[in-house]
Amino acid sequence: MKKNILFFFILFSIQAGAQVPEDAIRYSWYPQNGTARNLAIGGVMGSLGGDITAAFVNPAGLAFYKTGEIVLSPGMLLGSNTSNYRGSLSENKRNSFGFGPSGWIQGFGNKYNPTQSYAVSIGVTQVANFNNYIQYSSLNNYSSFSEQFAEEFAKSGSSIDEVLYSNSSMPYTSAPALYTYLIDTVTVGNAIQVKGAPEYILDAGQALRQEMRKKTSGGIYELALAYAQNNKDKWLMGATLGIPIVSYKSNTVFTESDTSANRFNKFNSFTYTDDFKTSGAGLNLKLGFIYRPQEYLRVGFAFHTPSFMMLTDTRTSSLNTQTETDSGTLANLSVSSQTFTNDQPGKSKYFQTSPWRAILSVSYVFREVENVKKQRAFISADIEYVNHRGSRFSSNNEEPTEEEKVYYKGLNNVVKSIYKGTFNAKVGGELKFNTIMARLGFAYYGNPYKDNQLKTNMVLLSGGLGYRDKGFFIDLSYVYNMTKDVNMPYRLEDRDNTFANIKQRNGQVMASIGWKF
Repeated sequence: MKKNILFFFILFSIQAGAQVPEDAIRYSWYPQNGTARNLAIGGVMGSLGGDITAAFVNPAGLAFYKTGEIVLSPGMLLGSNTSNYRGSLSENKRNSFGFGPSGWIQGFGNKYNPTQSYAVSIGVTQVANFNNYIQYSSLNNYSSFSEQFAEEFAKSGSSIDEVLYSNSSMPYTSAPALYTYLIDTVTVGNAIQVKGAPEYILDAGQALRQEMRKKTSGGIYELALAYAQNNKDKWLMGATLGIPIVSYKSNTVFTESDTSANRFNKFNSFTYTDDFKTSGAGLNLKLGFIYRPQEYLRVGFAFHTPSFMMLTDTRTSSLNTQTETDSGTLANLSVSSQTFTNDQPGKSKYFQTSPWRAILSVSYVFREVENVKKQRAFISADIEYVNHRGSRFSSNNEEPTEEEKVYYKGLNNVVKSIYKGTFNAKVGGELKFNTIMARLGFAYYGNPYKDNQLKTNMVLLSGGLGYRDKGFFIDLSYVYNMTKDVNMPYRLEDRDNTFANIKQRNGQVMASIGWKF
């Protein structure tokens, strides 16, 4: 993997919840959520309309409504991961409840001109589901988790005393590592170097046993207030004001241990635990139109502005280290990050903007007539571009310090250097048998990483059934999500990084129940 020469900016000056590049992709690379009907057809909604999901994709689609509708969409995610870390495989499962677009839509006709109408909507959905569990373990004779702390301290220009005092600038990394002697200064020749205790194992040509366990929970939830207008059944236009609410929690436990029987090589084991939480809210705007050159053909375009979010990170960590003395006995030391933050969890407030996205769509409706009961089928496709490298971070302080300015500038440069814009493709269709509908769909989400060694993507296969009669409808769908991703247990500047390849095989079950009035 390519070395990241800018990562020093990310590691240094971690006063609180320090943002990292993964924060950028967390809020932009996930499959679209929708009602059961929408999920069953692959998530296409750029030109279809007639579904509350339109408020979160292309609000112009709400203009097809001439009456009212209430819909609820409960669901469940069946999660399964397979991790490949340095040739060792691990499997993990975790299930969680969720929900798709739910809310109210009301259409209003024009009694003087039946070809003109407008609609309003209030809806809420779970945009992203963060509930997951990743665990992997293997031997590593290449690098150590401790090296990231040694690199940070060596390049900081700080003394040990400066790092270990209260309000340390490195309370989650170099400070606990120095305190427990996981890293220390050594004299090589006439030069002083910083070295991690596990590096003595690597220098001897032996391997370390490493284990990573990470449990995440929460999600992104969005409240949508939408308006759409229909002009002569040719042009439909709409806008949505979105209010995203972010709730993310993670618990990470990383363990590294000596695999040899040698009790005189300075290191036995350490366990690093990190508890992290992000919460906040923001605003975004979605604009779109649908054009019908013929009654059976629909062309749609939508643009989503970045979400402008005000976020707060809260973080605590602990480190327990067992080193070996010259006599071969074990020395055990433990420390919490709160030792260096005045006995308080670290807290960081900042602004983040997510990437913008654009959607182009086309739909063909068989027997498109004003009376939707006579429609027999449709097929639709969306192409979506997401500018993942466009995420940006900035300080929430009225007068940011020079250190903060350098830090956020470095972080934004890292985001631009490791991510890229991607195209996502979706296609789906529906076949109607009087009151029963059958649906199928497919979706592909491209790789957001620039590095060709990080081979990630998502492929979704979906299907479902629907029933509609006398104003009542119920839809059921199942989505099989095959995701390839990577997880980096730690990052190094001076050498290539090691990472785990993650294969997720998730199933999503969604039901939507609604009433028209």
